[in-house]
Amino acid sequence: MKSIAKHLCQLVGFSALALSGVVNAQSTANAPHSLPAVSVKAVSLIDGQTDWLSKVYKDIHQHPELAFMETRTAAIVAKELKSLGFDVKTGIAETGVVGVLKNGEGPTIMYRADMDANAVEEATGLPYASKVRVKLKDGTETPVAHMCGHDAHVTWMLGMARTMVALKKEWRGTIILVAQPAEEEVTGAKAMVTEGLWRKYNLPKPDYFFAVHTVPAPVGVVINAPGPRMAGTDQVDVLFKGVPGHGSMPHLSNNPIYMATNAITQYQGIVGNVVSAQQPAALSVGSIQAGSVNNVVPSSAVVKMNLRWFDPKAREAIVNRIHAVSEGVAQMQGMPKEQLPQITLKGSTTPVVNNKEFSTRLNGPLKALLGDKKVLTDYPAFMGSEDVHHLLGEHNDVPFNFMFVGVADPVVFANAIKQGKQMPYVPHSSEFMVDLKALPVGVKVITVSMLELLNKQ
Repeated sequence: MKSIAKHLCQLVGFSALALSGVVNAQSTANAPHSLPAVSVKAVSLIDGQTDWLSKVYKDIHQHPELAFMETRTAAIVAKELKSLGFDVKTGIAETGVVGVLKNGEGPTIMYRADMDANAVEEATGLPYASKVRVKLKDGTETPVAHMCGHDAHVTWMLGMARTMVALKKEWRGTIILVAQPAEEEVTGAKAMVTEGLWRKYNLPKPDYFFAVHTVPAPVGVVINAPGPRMAGTDQVDVLFKGVPGHGSMPHLSNNPIYMATNAITQYQGIVGNVVSAQQPAALSVGSIQAGSVNNVVPSSAVVKMNLRWFDPKAREAIVNRIHAVSEGVAQMQGMPKEQLPQITLKGSTTPVVNNKEFSTRLNGPLKALLGDKKVLTDYPAFMGSEDVHHLLGEHNDVPFNFMFVGVADPVVFANAIKQGKQMPYVPHSSEFMVDLKALPVGVKVITVSMLELLNKQ
């Protein structure tokens, strides 16, 4: 699979793009279509929101909240949508918010923005950088920061809502806006559905559902391709049980750390042994937790890992082999049947797949908005994962589309390529940054897409 940077360079030409500076979102150079009049009005309105968008974004950025703790962010969303005339429901799966705006007969369009931040310490040096630290349920403290762009997602949705309300005379239909908690844990979407998103709150079934995500590509670039876009994922915990004891008498104990480390070396060979080399899949160990002092053999050890896959059969093969390896390691150390490892599948999601016709339909107005070469429609899928599509619940026949919106300063992006990097920074890193010039561009992307689906013309 080609790197993000290499593919962008080939399709766009990073040198020309970087030197162009901020993308003029009203440019239609090389565009196969012209923007409808209502979209031209929308672009003008959004240009007038620039200062407001920056204020909202910086506020959310400075007050990040972890999964299912997004009370402040949810309150901002609810207050804004209510002021715009949306029928708002709050507290869905603890912090989720839904706003519905009915504007006559027409299609029903659903849009989502995720709200949660990361347990990462920000190191961008920005004057509005996060300094937040929170205590977790287990008593430990962690830094928190928006290092995946969810603060931009919320800002974009609110900017789009403002614009669509200002243009109510220009379109007909119903808008459903969802502010979702806990995307990082890939559990928030399913939690909202379980709590009755569709049945309890009596939402109308959408005709279309779409969402966007930040990507460290240059501002003004949109990636929107049909078919598989992101991998499925599973978060897997393996609890190894042992016999505790004194460090001076290891023969009288059974060390679960040894079992865990032995298993980890075998986990690393699973993908290559059970998945075809022609299929993308990944297994990564992210944490091992055991013991607290030097001279005590602990009673247990926990290995936390993450799976990525596109083929459900590959996923099943990987999970089965994890069970076999884990149990085999414990049995080799003489652990009885009742003390074999406990394997827990936590958050999971299936691959994100774009509807071909829907994706193609949106690309026309997006090319008119940004320019033909800045809308990438032939692009490999990402190994990252999302749970956004699970918000549809049983409505799995609704056309769905997921796009990526560039948020990196084009010059910064170009300099990173010259230094041999694949991108200037990666999501979830302490240096992840949303260029403020991406704020109005993101709003334009989703507003033009919404108008394409709701426009009376």
